[in-house]
Amino acid sequence: MSIIGEIIISVLLVGAGFFGLVGSFGLLKLDQPMTRLHAPTKATTLGVGGVLIASMLFFLFFAEGITFHELMITLFLFVTAPVVAHFIAKAHLHRNWKPEDLPSPEGSTRWSTYCEPDQPGSGKPDSTEP
Repeated sequence: MSIIGEIIISVLLVGAGFFGLVGSFGLLKLDQPMTRLHAPTKATTLGVGGVLIASMLFFLFFAEGITFHELMITLFLFVTAPVVAHFIAKAHLHRNWKPEDLPSPEGSTRWSTYCEPDQPGSGKPDSTEP
């Protein structure tokens, strides 16, 4: 069982290193901020997640037993990375784009990120409704 555990951990570490390298390379080489956003949120997250899962399996196979610290860190990383990417993308949209430069959404709605809270299309009920 120890050789199988070593192989699994080694594959996870090599895969995590590959994803980390691709994410770092993408962060350096991609020129636009919106495309550059994909590198740290996708590839690097998988790289760090792979290292943490490999650490969890190491303690399961070769140490005192299973630890949930690494699993909790991995879940936290997988939950927070998309949220942070969304905030960065929204800040980029507000700093660099005007609403009239963006393509129109389908239907009669507008981009909600540019609406005032009381305006129609903002996703919030009108103040005239009970």
